[in-house]
Amino acid sequence: MASTPKAPADPIDARLVRKLADILTDTGLTEIEVEHSGLKIRVARTLTAAPAQYVQQAPMAAPLQAAPVAAATSEAPAAVTRAAGDVVKSPMVGTVYMQPAPDAPAFVKLGDTVAAGQTLMIIEAMKTMNPIPATKAGKVVEILVGDGDPVEFGEPLVVIE
Repeated sequence: MASTPKAPADPIDARLVRKLADILTDTGLTEIEVEHSGLKIRVARTLTAAPAQYVQQAPMAAPLQAAPVAAATSEAPAAVTRAAGDVVKSPMVGTVYMQPAPDAPAFVKLGDTVAAGQTLMIIEAMKTMNPIPATKAGKVVEILVGDGDPVEFGEPLVVIE
């Protein structure tokens, strides 16, 4: 009697899967994928996060450079007496660049007349350059940030009259 070839019952080798799982455990990886002879096996483990514990820390001591901080806070009243006009605020956290390239002229200077939508500066956020447009047509009466300055969301950048 001639023997007929057997079809493989299960093309996945359980020993290989266990071996891959052991590699995950030993190395601390969360996922591993192997492909061989048209068979692709991916083993991943789900990490469960421990419950978060929030601890309120005691306030830190004042920094050693207290004098410059005091000088910065003494300038706060000057910020309140800004020129009248529309304030263009930062839509994101990032770094301000006043020109498109280091050797290029600035997008705008104090006293320039701008059109609505004209680029005033660029804010780099997560390696992406984001143009900041003028909110209205008018004259640039105040520039509140410098080239390379870090800015926060909502921080005033330019005043247009």
